[in-house]
Amino acid sequence: MGVQDLQTFLESSSVPGGTVNVELLKVARSVVSKQNGRNKKQKESLLGGPQMFSLVVDAECCIDRLYGGFFSDWVSGGEWKRMVQFLSVLIETVQTGKIDLVFFFNGSLESERMQEWVATQLKARQNINLVLKHINSKGTPPPKVWWVPPTGLRTALRMAMRHHGLTTVTSMDDHRQETIAYLRENSLHGLVADDAEYAVFDPPRYFSASNLKLTYKGMVETREYQLSQLAKSLDLPRERFCLLAALLGNYMLTEQDLSEFYTRLGLDSNSLKPDALVKAVALFVKTLDSSDNLDFVATQVFGTAGDKRSAKLKQCVQYYMNGTKEGFLNYRPPSAHNADPNKSKKMEPVPNEKVNGVNENGENSDLDTSKFASETQESEQESLAAYNEATAALNLSQEIDSETPSSPATKENGIHEEQKEEKETLENGTVNGTSQHLPSDVTPSACSGTITDKEPYSQDLKPLPPVPPEVMRTASERHQKGLMSPYICQILSHGEIMLPMLMEDETHKDLPSIHSFYRPVRQMVYAILFNLHHHKYLANKSKKEKDCTEKTEVPDLVIKEWLWSKSNQYQSPDLVRAEEIGWAVPTIQRLWFGSTIDDKRRRLRAFLTCMRSDNPLILNTSYVPQHLLVLACVLRYIMSSPEKILRKHELDAIITQAVSPELMDIQYLQELQLPMVTSRGVQLATLLLAGVETALLVNDACGAPVPWLMCCPWLYIDGKLLQHTLAHASACKNLRELCGHRLDQAVKVERLRQAVLEGLDVQFARNLIPPLSSAAGPIRMMTSGMIPGASGPVGRGAGRGGILRRPVPPGGGQLEVAGLVVSSWGANYGSRSAHPVPPLGSYHPGLRPMPQMMPNMRTYRMPMNDFNGMAGPRSHQRPLFQTRGTGSKVIGRGKKGQVIKKKSTVPPSGTKRILNNEKRTVKGRGMTVEVEDASGITAIPAADLIEKSVAAISDQFEDLSVNGEKKDCNDEVHQEQGDDAVVVN
Repeated sequence: MGVQDLQTFLESSSVPGGTVNVELLKVARSVVSKQNGRNKKQKESLLGGPQMFSLVVDAECCIDRLYGGFFSDWVSGGEWKRMVQFLSVLIETVQTGKIDLVFFFNGSLESERMQEWVATQLKARQNINLVLKHINSKGTPPPKVWWVPPTGLRTALRMAMRHHGLTTVTSMDDHRQETIAYLRENSLHGLVADDAEYAVFDPPRYFSASNLKLTYKGMVETREYQLSQLAKSLDLPRERFCLLAALLGNYMLTEQDLSEFYTRLGLDSNSLKPDALVKAVALFVKTLDSSDNLDFVATQVFGTAGDKRSAKLKQCVQYYMNGTKEGFLNYRPPSAHNADPNKSKKMEPVPNEKVNGVNENGENSDLDTSKFASETQESEQESLAAYNEATAALNLSQEIDSETPSSPATKENGIHEEQKEEKETLENGTVNGTSQHLPSDVTPSACSGTITDKEPYSQDLKPLPPVPPEVMRTASERHQKGLMSPYICQILSHGEIMLPMLMEDETHKDLPSIHSFYRPVRQMVYAILFNLHHHKYLANKSKKEKDCTEKTEVPDLVIKEWLWSKSNQYQSPDLVRAEEIGWAVPTIQRLWFGSTIDDKRRRLRAFLTCMRSDNPLILNTSYVPQHLLVLACVLRYIMSSPEKILRKHELDAIITQAVSPELMDIQYLQELQLPMVTSRGVQLATLLLAGVETALLVNDACGAPVPWLMCCPWLYIDGKLLQHTLAHASACKNLRELCGHRLDQAVKVERLRQAVLEGLDVQFARNLIPPLSSAAGPIRMMTSGMIPGASGPVGRGAGRGGILRRPVPPGGGQLEVAGLVVSSWGANYGSRSAHPVPPLGSYHPGLRPMPQMMPNMRTYRMPMNDFNGMAGPRSHQRPLFQTRGTGSKVIGRGKKGQVIKKKSTVPPSGTKRILNNEKRTVKGRGMTVEVEDASGITAIPAADLIEKSVAAISDQFEDLSVNGEKKDCNDEVHQEQGDDAVVVN
């Protein structure tokens, strides 16, 4: 509602000719031809020049279109390689057609628009709940109407566009104002977006972002909004559109503030329709004598010019005026980091002191602050070579190295030469585990660092320490160019971040809250960015100096984190304290701009320490290739957590898909069909991608020790392949079968797993065993062979996780189709399962099991006591009678329930030979069994004991009578009711 109703009105049939279908390549050719015919002295565009049709694209309005559309498997965790291919085709098409695109991403905090952001997140949460409910019930991909951006999509898009050489810009303070100002300052031809505020700004040409699509014929189609038709339909001058937008309501002047005004216009504030609202407000604005006198307008709207809402009205009108062609020159967005005058002051110089050989001086004139010191031309070339090697999908056997952990020699595939010596440094001071990262009085599972007191959010927090100017300048420049995580600039300038909703189940108890799970990493990032160790060093130094008049205090670094939880649904932010990294980390200036060997080592060590991955094998490229370093660190952080999250086959599946040659085969990934989508698989992919996002935040905070090309997610993860591998791993018996019997790939998986688990006390999560039956009766097997949502084995032989193969249950079962029993099987007495199958419920006469065919047996009927839920220790053991071979009488059941002793019947004379001749007597082989009775312990033959046992079973039915008399089992009426004699040809 509000001002966005104007966009809805523009797209509706109420505006004849408001939207027109266009083909951008034809529009570009027309514009370029007109430019070539004009005077050459005309002002050229700063980006496209006279030969290009230049457009600025609001990426937030078409984030799904840039991903490639509503792929059916977007919920699986993102098809990143396919996204990169789509972008490459789109870029090649538009560049061939003389179109220059500039993509704008929203990196501003925009705390004043908090209500809009919260509404967006709650809508996403609703879609996530519907998606997970659909997956749990049906096991199929959800419909596109519930589309939610995969975790890390914006980061992946920025990295893909950077790789393809596209111009990307990230806003800092106000996304819409900066986007329209960029268009006007660079004299671009048009805007691609879907937002009513852009329509008020009146761009030169306005195209639809949600309708942007690349067709199979190589055309780029969309719709163009005709703003002149909008003004004509409303019969309103263009200069009054700013007042119209203000009176429609926005984040400054809300609809609640204007409810009385709408009532006077004859509108029902409880059920406002977009068309009626826009027309009524436009009619009011048109009838005003003058729109420049805002005091007079405020009197007409609120009844008096002194109303407190009058200031909001003036602020709204001025906001929209700043985006128009006449008013944009007067708009200069205030820099958030310069709002506090104390933040513009440099840190006081400190005498050159060294702690553990590290220069702790906050200011050093010999540092080049124009860019990160790690971004040298040599490192860029090495990372590009490693990227090309990783994406080439070469023969896996050529990359296998026979080195052992005792001699971790590093291969030359992109890791710097000085990183060889870094492993020796880490061996002497590793920080494996969580005890050295977190305070002793806080457990990792308790979200350490969060202020849990009952004080309200409006409490007076101590101001954050000032940020060095060169750090703030570099962070701002990299932020605007899309070269850094937007969280870093928000933390440095505002001390606040907003974390979006993720694809996780609120009621799921197997996986932790993802944002809270990675909170310890963010706490160490806060300490690095604000030089917490350096402040503690200065405080300790001032205490030791007796002549020091002013004592330096350690600042209380508290960052506000906005995230959703059941107890705090965006009412107030979580207050999170920074935590030290655990060793003498250099200042942020040294981490970002230091160019010595020691600075390079400490950058990498700081990154590994935050991810709990500072073990020697992580840096051994024979075990962890450089493009898999980020994934390995995320997996090690997950495995080092005291919470049991991953199962063994899931860890193998994640690593297997990362080293699989199919990861780079786009055709294979596109044709791959998932047999089933599981809720756990979707949430595991979200957990991994959120960990990758956190690892990239740490990498940027530490000065980018890992080259950005080695951080691209399509190098080590694909959601669709991950779900397929997880399902395959649950049914595989071993790692070699999981790798498709490719030994070289299995060796890679083993080595990467060894590096991830090095030095850890590994405790995998248990497989969940779904219930085999209900209390109503036998098992009903699904025709698909799988249970939706099942993530554990169903029995012996289910493999490593058990959703693809359904073994025969040891207790027997039935297969029903449309309520009818079409097949049945008996118990599997050969099972070696250590856990017996529980009783399958009460026996029902209508569910009599069908005969089971066994080798050398024509008919064998399962006894009923195995299906009637009899209690007792012998109800699920081997039967007391012999089921195979020759010799003993077979016990059957008559019509009235009595037991009959069925004699073998001799078939007609023929070629068949009778095996179990009833005239034979079973004799033992001289074996005796010791039996204790009243006379003591005596030894009796085993054959006599067997006969007594069989007689005892028969005698328990001897008291059953028919018509008052005991019925013998030798009558002819009972013939053919037991088992026939076993015969062979």
